[in-house]
Amino acid sequence: MSTPYPFTAIVGMRDLQLALLLNAVSPQVGGVLVRGEKGTAKSTAVRALATLMPHVDVVPGCRFSCDPAAPDPGCPDGPHESADAGEARPARMVELPVGASEDRLVGALDIERALSEGVKAFEPGLLADAHRGVLYVDEVNLLHDHLVDLLLDAAAMGASYVEREGVSVRHAARFLLVGTMNPEEGELRPQLLDRFGLTVEVAASRETDERVEVIRRRLAYDDGPEEFAGRWAGEEQTMRERIAAARALLPKVRLEDAALRQIAATCAAFEVDGMRADLVMARTATALAAWAGRTEVEAEDVRQAALLALPHRRRRNPFDAPGLDEDKLDQTLEENDENSAPDEGPEPDGPDEDPEPDGPDGGPEPDGPEGGPDGGGLPEGPADPPADPPAGEPSVPEQAPPGQTAPEQSGEEPEPAPGAPAQEKAATGPGEPFKTRTLTVPGLGEGAAGRRSRARTAHGRTTGARRPRGTLTKLHLAATVQAAAPHQRARGRTGSGLVLRGDDLREAVREGREGNLVLFVVDASGSMAARQRMGAVKGAVLSLLLDAYQRRDKVGMVTFRRGEAEVALPPTSSVEAAAARLESLPTGGRTPLAAGLLRAREVLRVERMRDPARRPLLVTVTDGRATGGPEPVVRARQAARLLAAEGTASVVVDCEAGHVRLGLARELAGELGGTAVTLEELRADTVSELVRHTTDSRRAA
Repeated sequence: MSTPYPFTAIVGMRDLQLALLLNAVSPQVGGVLVRGEKGTAKSTAVRALATLMPHVDVVPGCRFSCDPAAPDPGCPDGPHESADAGEARPARMVELPVGASEDRLVGALDIERALSEGVKAFEPGLLADAHRGVLYVDEVNLLHDHLVDLLLDAAAMGASYVEREGVSVRHAARFLLVGTMNPEEGELRPQLLDRFGLTVEVAASRETDERVEVIRRRLAYDDGPEEFAGRWAGEEQTMRERIAAARALLPKVRLEDAALRQIAATCAAFEVDGMRADLVMARTATALAAWAGRTEVEAEDVRQAALLALPHRRRRNPFDAPGLDEDKLDQTLEENDENSAPDEGPEPDGPDEDPEPDGPDGGPEPDGPEGGPDGGGLPEGPADPPADPPAGEPSVPEQAPPGQTAPEQSGEEPEPAPGAPAQEKAATGPGEPFKTRTLTVPGLGEGAAGRRSRARTAHGRTTGARRPRGTLTKLHLAATVQAAAPHQRARGRTGSGLVLRGDDLREAVREGREGNLVLFVVDASGSMAARQRMGAVKGAVLSLLLDAYQRRDKVGMVTFRRGEAEVALPPTSSVEAAAARLESLPTGGRTPLAAGLLRAREVLRVERMRDPARRPLLVTVTDGRATGGPEPVVRARQAARLLAAEGTASVVVDCEAGHVRLGLARELAGELGGTAVTLEELRADTVSELVRHTTDSRRAA
């Protein structure tokens, strides 16, 4: 095992170090979530914390780290008698891999022995190992939903329950939860986000001297880890002693009513949900006072606690970045500071001592159109006349081939001449997002658990039984008994117990929902920008992105305009990145529909090799016009047929507007073998209204 990097040797990252130390002083704070870009030593700092954690007393031989002074009465290795005898060992730093199984996290129960012998043969999992220590999850935002659910249950109840067809095991599981994540890979579920007491943003320093020191220390550690750690051993010991002293002082710290009012007022002012933020702020403020060696909480402790405890609790939708308005925080604390100077009543009447002049000569400021932006009047001289339109523009509209719309008729501007600068249209902001109808992939998949399409998953409703593949986790009791029943006489059964063999066991086959790869192919041509449609189109895509976030999908985005297509966002779990790219998406030019579809096909091919189990859903947002490149309509149809032949599930969002509609988007959906919906039909409330109207009509008939 390699020598851990010394905590005191970490350069910079003051907030991260403080948050980790406060949890070492008071584990009731609730853990730390560390957000930051890659390569910022997030994991190094968390792992280095393990060397500073105080030792814990445990019952000798207990696999669940019971405290000898107060042993768990329900411990599977118990019962333990309360006694002073115990052994001290370092607090554990347990790492939960992103790809861990459910049995590895909560433990495994031997079902065969439980049914045949009535013995609870239980192998503890990572939650048992982390009891009274630290549970560290690197890339916590990539953790599978079923593991997140188990973590939430354990964090809420302080215990882990393992249930297997009526056979249950329970053990204590109280741990300090620390997670690191890169926001580019996607955000956390709100429920798990709220379980972290504190959050810290980490970024690489831009100071040259500090970056040089980071390089110097890291190279020194790589050359000789033990020698480097020994160089910092004295400071590490001093830090341990300070943590121990702060822990001893913590029960003596007083949290007066004035500080409590500031905490409550701050949480109310920032409109955080629930009361957990208030409790976390109170515990953090007392830990800050103890860390500073004080027995009273001061206003600065409350302010620092708010900066650590509130940023991740203020998000109102998935696209909001965590943060806190420090000016508003200071104002709230000042308004609720009972120690501030009392109000001395209204000012006495009378003229001001130094009145400001109203104008340049002491007179009033000029009003009306004569006043410029700085009150100085309009600039002299006439305004420049508007430029004349360029001469030489053709007066006869361009003739389009059959089945193709001319640029003037579609709202597109012609491509610029070779060598001429491209005229970019300003990016249009998206409209208000709305709840969309559910778009799914047909059939039954086996991809990662999510909330979109039907799939065989580890959780969900039971639909059948089969022989176990690997370790048995979900026993189908009825099928197991049915398989064993015909062989009881041959196996010499004499008592009431069931004689089981390994090949009798059956596991439940369950059906739930999976997450998909939702690839957006967005038409950003001039026809989409015409008549201010792009705002509505971006609002629709933003709504679909929000739906993808809630359904735990991966998302990607391909855009096409001006004769070419580009991958605006490679497939990722970060819908925030997709929303940011959508916000700044420019428009203009002709419509290379075929290029967009072919680029999407290439993206799906690469993703299919990376993750064969994740099924794709292609969402093409266009009005169906094809005007870019040679034979644009024919090439677009050929590209659509290639995607359909590969079995890609497709939905076309028809963005055509106006009284006269050509229906080109619906023709494209037919070539893709998918369905077409209009922007109006994409709304969930519209779908509900249509269903209700159809039902009422049938009843009336």
